[in-house]
Amino acid sequence: MTGTSDRPISDYALLSDCQTAALVSLDGSIDWLCLPHFDSRAVFARLLGAQAGHWSIHPTGPYTASRHYLERSLVLCTQFHTPTAIVTVTDALATGWNERGHHLGEHAPHLLLRMVQCADGRADIEMEFAPRPEYGLVRPLLLPVEGGLRCHGGPDTLGLCCPLPLQIGETAHAHTRLEAGQRLAFALRQVPAGSHPALMPQEEIAEHLQDTVNGWHSWSQMHQSYQGPWEELVHHSGRILQGLTFQPTGAIVAAPTTSLPECIGGVRNWDYRFAWVRDASFTLDALWVAACPDEAEAFFRWMAQVGASDTAHCESLQIMFGIRGERDLTEQELPRLPGWRGSRPVRIGNGAWQQRQLDVYGELLAAAYRLREDLAALDTPTKDFLAACADLAAACWDQPDQGIWEVRSGPQHFVYSKLMCWVAVDRALALADALGAHARIPAWMRARDEIRAAIEEHGWCQKIGAYTQAFGTDVLDASVLMMPIVGFLPATEPRMRATIDAVRGRLTSKDGLVYRYLSTDDGLPGEEGTFLLCTFWLAHALALAGESQAARKVFERAARCANDVGLLAEEVDPASGELLGNFPQAFSHIGLVNAAWAIHQAETGAVEPPLCHRPD
Repeated sequence: MTGTSDRPISDYALLSDCQTAALVSLDGSIDWLCLPHFDSRAVFARLLGAQAGHWSIHPTGPYTASRHYLERSLVLCTQFHTPTAIVTVTDALATGWNERGHHLGEHAPHLLLRMVQCADGRADIEMEFAPRPEYGLVRPLLLPVEGGLRCHGGPDTLGLCCPLPLQIGETAHAHTRLEAGQRLAFALRQVPAGSHPALMPQEEIAEHLQDTVNGWHSWSQMHQSYQGPWEELVHHSGRILQGLTFQPTGAIVAAPTTSLPECIGGVRNWDYRFAWVRDASFTLDALWVAACPDEAEAFFRWMAQVGASDTAHCESLQIMFGIRGERDLTEQELPRLPGWRGSRPVRIGNGAWQQRQLDVYGELLAAAYRLREDLAALDTPTKDFLAACADLAAACWDQPDQGIWEVRSGPQHFVYSKLMCWVAVDRALALADALGAHARIPAWMRARDEIRAAIEEHGWCQKIGAYTQAFGTDVLDASVLMMPIVGFLPATEPRMRATIDAVRGRLTSKDGLVYRYLSTDDGLPGEEGTFLLCTFWLAHALALAGESQAARKVFERAARCANDVGLLAEEVDPASGELLGNFPQAFSHIGLVNAAWAIHQAETGAVEPPLCHRPD
């Protein structure tokens, strides 16, 4: 397949029904959609190759475009200004929420909705529908039916509800003229193989769209109560995290895309449509602030359930799972796709599932500690699982692993991994009563003391005057900023203060964003951009150190990297300022929420994230 996608990543906006996601470009083209779930094979994948499928609707001829999400929702409104008219295209994935903000789960409609309206003047509109199932492998048959067309080929049978006459070949085209006040509604859905999509009246599509707007409003009203600095940014990030949630299980994907690169033209291209154990504690803290304890509890219970058998039958906890709990996430390459701006290979699956990363025990126990008031309701197997995770951290903390950044070079004694093993036993000690684990307390206390002593002796590098990436190295790594965030050391402790200053001075680009690390062999060629999560960590650590004004400056620099509809990617190109990596990135929005709350704490003396009322 020839032809790469050159459109900036920041040109895209997210649609979500809490089961899958679509990305819509500024010119009204849906260039990424997996149906019916986040990890399904893409139907539209022009994001990764010019011929890999899209669905565009926009005015004919010259126009300028702007867009926004409708208030308190992920329903997108794009406004096109032509010389003769103003045209709006409203896009949504129907959420299936009821009027109380409750999701209908598997009964959700799985509908992609598009409403085109001429707000003023007169405009010619063109539509191009080019589905290419299985990441562009299949060129399906497009067959006309009453009220639209049927798309048949590969694993997907799709029905397009279209009110216009269609010119059908390998791609379907339609043109029309709209006068002020006129509107047209379109819908795309999966249909049973061999069946015909029933005609969906224009009014029914409009009702689904309004129901989706109402559902987002109800969810936001009932689930979001944060009041503090950057309130709208925090609430919007909460909606993004909700949009990245696979509602049937509670899993949260790291991002809804695959293979958007960390370096243009490079090989650091990964599939992020899975749920990482590592995200657990960071995500729960963010959900408590920006969403609701219900979402936090659902995510934790799912993570504990899918991980429980690991500690019962093997010596380590798998670091990531599929959105339904799948363990085998074998990685493969798709050579037919040229990748975004020629960034090959395009990968599906993620080989990191087989890595050993010891930090996951700490993140899981920290998540349990966040939900400690609800632990009494946990069943005995789950309590046993959490205690076993602490046992594994106590037994394995002194072994090397691949670390938080999932390096593909040899294992090392990463400081962050040791730190999170310390967190595992520290939180387990605090939860000993709830876990019924009194007999384990002496062993956990010994391990906690041993880990602390090892980090303080071997993690500190006198040469650079900071805690470093791994024992015995002088490589600076932004992950050490987590030491005060998890409570290992106060941010004001002299060596910790020196480490914060070292990251701020030596790992920060000229434009104020933070790299993960520099000058180290991680097993892959090429470089990467600055990392937004790490930048928010720096803001968080500065707030804990009592430097709220400096923290605000760092926070606002990172927040300015969001695109016009408030979405953050994983990284930023230090030369061009372009967004890089899979998009939107849960970790970046999680970092934003947690840093905003830390600054709020520093300025007001608050000690716990706010609680919202639980819906009935």
